[in-house]
Amino acid sequence: MINDKVVTIVLPAYNAEKTLEKTYNEIPFDIVDYVILVDDCSSDRTVEVAEKLGIKHIVKHDENKGYGGNQKSCYNKALELNSDIVVMLHPDYQYTPQLVGAMCHLISTGVYEVVFGSRILGNGALKGGMPIYKYIANRMLTLFQNIMMNQKLSEYHTGYRAFSGNVLRSIPYELNSNDFVFDNQMIAQIFFAGFEIAEITCPTKYFDEASSINLRRSITYGWGVIRVTFTYFLQKLGLIKSKYLVKK
Repeated sequence: MINDKVVTIVLPAYNAEKTLEKTYNEIPFDIVDYVILVDDCSSDRTVEVAEKLGIKHIVKHDENKGYGGNQKSCYNKALELNSDIVVMLHPDYQYTPQLVGAMCHLISTGVYEVVFGSRILGNGALKGGMPIYKYIANRMLTLFQNIMMNQKLSEYHTGYRAFSGNVLRSIPYELNSNDFVFDNQMIAQIFFAGFEIAEITCPTKYFDEASSINLRRSITYGWGVIRVTFTYFLQKLGLIKSKYLVKK
């Protein structure tokens, strides 16, 4: 716990056999109460490794539900455990678990209710090996979203995120896509609900075992981000009413 807050790490896993143990071993268990792994119908030994590590809360999908569908199961289980702070940590070791404490402290003190680990603050992205086309797309999409959503995030596309339980109970994340655009829809919901997002500098690693989407899926994701942004912009103007930007 931190400041009497129950801290839960959620691991949305898909074929994470090779990197799960390294990720798990760096989790700061002096402050973390629960670890949840949701396996999205992996074809490798992810679940077997998780059981060997002693992870008690394992959710197994009988069919692949996608990145967004995996997160829905993660957050549902975390809320079942009455978590006060929930940190999404990818088990592919692309993000360092050593920032969990810093992210949780910001939330436990009530300064912020959402904290992102940003690869763009500093030089973490390119140093860590982010492909140049992804870096350029990240910067362009982030600029576009900041203008359209009237915000000032350094990036909208990090997978390292911490939330208060209150935030997760306040936004209808269940209505979001099961695909990668889930992350961006969640940001739109957070801003629409009136919450602010803090960012801390986060190094990142790109290597063969780290999960990454290919160019075609990246383009699909990019168009999805643009749609989410226009939806948010038009709804704030009162011109449309989307199904996922609603008060819970």
